[in-house]
Amino acid sequence: MKNIQILLVLCFLSTSSCNSEKQPEAVDTHEVINPIVKDTSYDSEYVAEIQSVKYVEVRSRIKGHIEKIHVDEGQAVKEGQLLFTLSFMEFEKELQKAHAAHKSAQADLKAAEVELSNVKRLLEKNIVAEGEFEVAKAKVEALRADMEEAAANQEQVALNLSFAHIKAPFNGYVNRIPNKVGSLIADGDMLTSISDNREVFAYFNLSEIDYLNYVSASDKQADKVSLKLANQTLYPHSGKIEMIESEFDHATGNIAFRARFPNPDGLLKHGSNGKVVINKQLTNPLLIPQKSTFEIQDKLYVFVVDKDDTLRQRNIVPRMQLTDFYVVESGLSPNEKIVYEGVENAKDGSKITPVPIDLATAMSQQ
Repeated sequence: MKNIQILLVLCFLSTSSCNSEKQPEAVDTHEVINPIVKDTSYDSEYVAEIQSVKYVEVRSRIKGHIEKIHVDEGQAVKEGQLLFTLSFMEFEKELQKAHAAHKSAQADLKAAEVELSNVKRLLEKNIVAEGEFEVAKAKVEALRADMEEAAANQEQVALNLSFAHIKAPFNGYVNRIPNKVGSLIADGDMLTSISDNREVFAYFNLSEIDYLNYVSASDKQADKVSLKLANQTLYPHSGKIEMIESEFDHATGNIAFRARFPNPDGLLKHGSNGKVVINKQLTNPLLIPQKSTFEIQDKLYVFVVDKDDTLRQRNIVPRMQLTDFYVVESGLSPNEKIVYEGVENAKDGSKITPVPIDLATAMSQQ
């Protein structure tokens, strides 16, 4: 009986061993794709400062008190419209004095000219010496110079008087008025600023690499740009690049660009910020989805499927990162297959059951 029990145990162990050897190894199924090669475009954004095409700081050109402010902050004004009146009584009195001095100089000159004419007739009759004639002539020249000086002084005082009435240089909107009625204003003090926002400039900077890529682009539509506002919405009107500075900033290595945007609704204001968006074209780049990659120590990898359906971990060098794709610089060719998604569950050297899918179709269904 004991021998029979031992025999049964041996048979059971033998059967279990055979079943274990015959059990097949589990093989994972993965969707695989070929990288795609096709022309594509992408957007680059650059921080921009918005400035009115027409903007001026209105400053006083004389010293005086503000007697009256004829406009309000934010008000639309026309070219030549009166903005401020400074104290001008002093200049009116000075103008009266200058006018009187000019008239006096004219009278003195006229009298000297009459005297010169008389001396000349006497000289012709040999009644007076030639030296007396020269003295009279010099007196006329001196008085003529005095009259010209008086006339220039009168014009200057009149000009100063006109500076007391400060007018708008062009159509626009009045901005902040820091000084109120009665304030003492020195020569050169800013009274307000005026901006015409019907068109605006957007100033932004490009690196040397981006600059070279821009100027070498064959697409002339590259001059057209968009503007993203501070709230991340897209400005409804497109702009155009119209100026590139002639030199790079040595401190930053950047070069400044200027784009012009229409502003019919007055949405954009002088001093605001945004981002200029430039659409760029890529010709026949090699594209793979970002979900097909993984990183190890700041290097990018994919799982390539070889002829035996075995996964091989491979390092690739990306040229740039787009919204959902990487543009591959090197490390992969268009005819190779890679794991589409689920790379976090794949292992180097493991066999899989590949399920080929079309990348373009798969991305359009997302």
